[in-house]
Amino acid sequence: MHQIEKMGDRNDRVPMMTRRTRRTTICATPAAADSKQANRSKQGSAGEKMSSHPSHSNGKVKEEKPVHEPVTTPRKERSKTSERFSCHVLQESLLSSASGYSNYRGILNWCVVMLVLSNARLFLENLIKYGILVDPIQVVSLFLKDPYSWPAPCLVIVSNVFIMAAFYTERRLSLGTISETTGTFLYLVNLTTLLFFPSATVLTLTSMTPVGGAFALGVYTILFMKLYSYKDVNMWCREIRHTKARTLTRSHSCPSVAQSNGSAVHAHVSYPENLTHRDIYYFVFAPTLCYELNFPRSARIRKSFLLRRLFEMLFFIQLLIGLVQQWMVPTIQNSMKPFQDMDFSRMMERMLKLAVPNHLIWLIFFYWFFHSSMNFVAELMRFGDREFYQDWWNSETVTYFWSNWNIPVHKWCLRHFYKPLLRRGVNKWVAKTAIFLVSAFFHEYLVSVPLKMFRLWAFMGMMSQIPLAWFVGRFLRGNYGNAAVWISLIIGQPIAVLMYVHDFYVLHYVSQS
Repeated sequence: MHQIEKMGDRNDRVPMMTRRTRRTTICATPAAADSKQANRSKQGSAGEKMSSHPSHSNGKVKEEKPVHEPVTTPRKERSKTSERFSCHVLQESLLSSASGYSNYRGILNWCVVMLVLSNARLFLENLIKYGILVDPIQVVSLFLKDPYSWPAPCLVIVSNVFIMAAFYTERRLSLGTISETTGTFLYLVNLTTLLFFPSATVLTLTSMTPVGGAFALGVYTILFMKLYSYKDVNMWCREIRHTKARTLTRSHSCPSVAQSNGSAVHAHVSYPENLTHRDIYYFVFAPTLCYELNFPRSARIRKSFLLRRLFEMLFFIQLLIGLVQQWMVPTIQNSMKPFQDMDFSRMMERMLKLAVPNHLIWLIFFYWFFHSSMNFVAELMRFGDREFYQDWWNSETVTYFWSNWNIPVHKWCLRHFYKPLLRRGVNKWVAKTAIFLVSAFFHEYLVSVPLKMFRLWAFMGMMSQIPLAWFVGRFLRGNYGNAAVWISLIIGQPIAVLMYVHDFYVLHYVSQS
């Protein structure tokens, strides 16, 4: 009994000593005070358990030491406390430019959804108002006015005469039987005739439709640029041969293929071994405008890739025809009355209404031609250079757009027109202006001649790109420049389309009535 009382006195004194010791402790921070308070509560509960439940062994009471639970570190306690007391951080809003945030994928998806919904409403309104206007049979009449007269395909077949004229001229130049001056004169006659013969044919033949004429002139324009490049490269080869330098070799154009261990081993072609029918016709059909003795070649034809591109070609050409017949033709027909009455408000409304289908058709045509069709031809011919376009949609200047949306033409202009002018001492600005001038000529050539009228709308539209390029490059940068490029594409093309359609309508229908 006496031992129990002494034990009780000791149990009573332990908490008192503990409390005195804790009173002398100085808490530097609130987190430390909280930690001390937690330890005090744990130790007090342990003391109560020890006094209320003593252990008995052989009639003696044993003193149990308090069991301390694991205590978190002061750093963790400090972080938890700071989270409780402070929830704000120095930061910018996400839509502020200073935030550095750039993941707008959700907003882009929203824009796509809104675009689809708005165009779906317009398409449904068109169907309700006009009904189904798509007629695949009508497309044939765009190319053939008379089923027994095919002037456009015949004109394309005749182009082989100009190909052979260039080929045999190069053969004679390589043998030295004609001089360089004579060869230059023959090329001048050949290339000039190549431009004026089809245009004269289109203008004189009444059976030539505008679409058929535009197709034939497009083929002749491409052939003109190809043969000009063919002339230049072979002339460079002769210059190198005459200076006793190394022969010009690059990649692979017209190979002599030998089999070795199951793989094709390609031999490089050097001048004048490249002057063969097979080589020139490979270049004529290859998806490029710049000639090389040896083009880069792919290892094999990927059948799955070829079939995908073929499916895209067939699908998108049908989609283009359907959109033109169902959407653009009614809009253009309804635009003639405001143009005749010179109602500028209605003209602006018609132009903006035409901008949406016209731009959508232009984008589909770009994908159909530059991606599906050119990749199909390149895969079929195992042509290795597939850079037909670059990221023109990110253009912040007008010059960047024209340099990247049509890479084959850009390469040709740079290689055979711009750099030769610079080597002759022409100023860069004058050389760039000359390129726009040549481009404006061919745009007008491909539009005015098939329509058999000369209004220079395409020519002025291309030349207006020069001041626009200066303005955008000087005053607009970044997103503002990109928006200016998009606006010029969306608004500029419908203006030219309406100008030509109005003049064509007045010339062929109003004057006749």
